Amino acid sequence: MKINKKKFIYLISPNIIPNNFYNNLKLVLKTGKVSFFQLRLKNYSQKKKIIIGKKIKNICKKNKVKFIVNDDPLLSLKLKADGCHLGQKDMDINLAKKILGRKIIGVTCHNSMNLVKKAIKSKANYIALGAFYQTKTKKTKYKATLKILNKVKKITETPIVVIGGINALNYKNLLLNKANFLAISGYIWKNKKYKPLQAIERLK
Repeated sequence: MKINKKKFIYLISPNIIPNNFYNNLKLVLKTGKVSFFQLRLKNYSQKKKIIIGKKIKNICKKNKVKFIVNDDPLLSLKLKADGCHLGQKDMDINLAKKILGRKIIGVTCHNSMNLVKKAIKSKANYIALGAFYQTKTKKTKYKATLKILNKVKKITETPIVVIGGINALNYKNLLLNKANFLAISGYIWKNKKYKPLQAIERLK
């Protein structure tokens, strides 16, 4: 998986897709800072996810952004997405690989070296660590530190996506500690001070 240092953002969808979302997504992706976009919709029917997913996939394609589906390899296959992200309670990565072939598969490893080693062994395309900071997007069960990030960097070349409460005030520290991608959602989509485009432009 190629890493472009300018495109360090792994953007995650908001839980609810408002009407103005697609326009904002176009503006945000045009900045050239986003490598991945993850469709993460917990409260929609499969039918609705397909409709939303198709629209987003087209916007991603036009902006050369990899389109990833959260939790669901079968939906990823249906949408012809670039890959799938698996949490620890989702499908086993080896089964997901049988469904998706050579597509991108990333794995949540929280703050656990055991899970990281397991993901490396099963040849995950990237490892997700977190939460690094407090986040309102989802409940924070696991707290990750720069110490684990540095430990993981020492044992693998696999790209690392860091997640959890990342914003304009704390993102640089993660990049300086060699995180490859920053997973961001709330700071872009639920920012009370800035519109999505203004918010992403503050991440330089």
